[in-house]
Amino acid sequence: MTTLFSGYRLGEMTLPNRVAMAPMTRVRAAAGGLATPSMAAYYAQRATAGLLISEGVQPSLIGQSNPGTPGLYTDEQVASWRPVTDAVHTNGGRIFAQIMHGGRVSHPETIGMQPAGPSAVPAVGNVFTPSGRQPAPVPRALESAEVPEHARSYALAARRAVDAGFDGVELHGANGYLISQFLSSNANLRTDRYGGPVAHRIRFAVEATAATVEAVGAARTGIRLSPGTGFWGVEERDVPELYAALLAELARLDVAYVHLEATADDELLLALRRSWPGALIMNPVLPMGREQTGRADADRWLGLGADLISFGRAYISNPDLVERLRAGHPLAPADEATYYEGGDRGYLTYPAYSYPA
Repeated sequence: MTTLFSGYRLGEMTLPNRVAMAPMTRVRAAAGGLATPSMAAYYAQRATAGLLISEGVQPSLIGQSNPGTPGLYTDEQVASWRPVTDAVHTNGGRIFAQIMHGGRVSHPETIGMQPAGPSAVPAVGNVFTPSGRQPAPVPRALESAEVPEHARSYALAARRAVDAGFDGVELHGANGYLISQFLSSNANLRTDRYGGPVAHRIRFAVEATAATVEAVGAARTGIRLSPGTGFWGVEERDVPELYAALLAELARLDVAYVHLEATADDELLLALRRSWPGALIMNPVLPMGREQTGRADADRWLGLGADLISFGRAYISNPDLVERLRAGHPLAPADEATYYEGGDRGYLTYPAYSYPA
C-alpha cells in the first residue's frame, strides 16, 4: 500500500518518502542575489523531505520579481549556492532549484529597468519593492525576436544550478509569473506565434522546458503549474484544453514531473492526472493563503493518484515535518509577520518537536 512514507523513484533519484517541500519565497538572499549561510542551514534543517524545491531563483536580473531573492545568472551566485546544496546532501537530502522569471510582476525600483512581459498589461495588485509595496507598473511588451532569449534563460539558469550542486530544476510556470503570463488570455494579448490560440499560448512554456531538458536532461527537469489561476490578475480561457495541450507537449519531452497546485476544481485536476503519464507532485491547498496542507490532504491526493505531496506553509515552522507527520505530532504554527522580514528570526528559530516532559 502506498503511503506518504513509501519510497519513490523520481527521474534518476530514489526518494525515501513522498513528501516534497514546496518552493516558498523567503527573501533572505544577500546583495547581488547571493545565497547565504543561513539559507544553507534552513534547507539542511528540512533535508528529511523526499524532495526539497528551493524558493524561486531568478534566471536574470530582468527576471527578478522581489527584492532579497537569490539568482542563478552569475558565477558569484553559483558559488554562493554550493554550500547550500552541500549542506542538504550532507544531511541526506535532495534539492531542485525553482527557476522563476517574474515577467511583469516586478518593479523598476527592484531591477533598475522596466519589467517585461508578453504584453503591455500591468499585473493586478501591489508588488514588493525596496521601499515597500507599490502598484504593479505597465511592463514593456517583449518583441517577437526577444521571446526565445527569455525562454532560454531558464535553461542557462538550470545549467548553472547543476553546476551549483542542485539535483535538478523546477520551472515556475504558475501563479501569474512569466510562463503563466504567456499561458494567460488577458496578460498575453499578442498576435504573433506566442499569443492567441491555445497552441500559441503554450509555446513559450514548451520552448523554455525543451531548452532546459536539452541543457540538463529530462530527469533533472520539472515544472509547476496552476490551472485556472487568478494570481496577479491572470485569467485563462479554455483551461481544460489549454492544460491538456500543454501536458501533451511536456509528455513528449519526458520531464521528471509536473507539480500541480489546487487552483482548479477536483474534476479538472483529476482529468489532468489521468492525462499525464509521468510523476505528479500535488500541492493540495491554495497557494498564498493561510491554510496548511495536512496529513489528511496528503492521504487523499495519494489515493487520487498523486505520486508526491508538496507542503508549503507547514514547512516554515516545522523543519522536522516528515517526522511530525509520521508520528502524528501536532504542527507548530508559523509567525506570518516573519515570512519576509529577513534575518534568522522566523527562519532558523523553529525547533524540532519536543516530547512533553
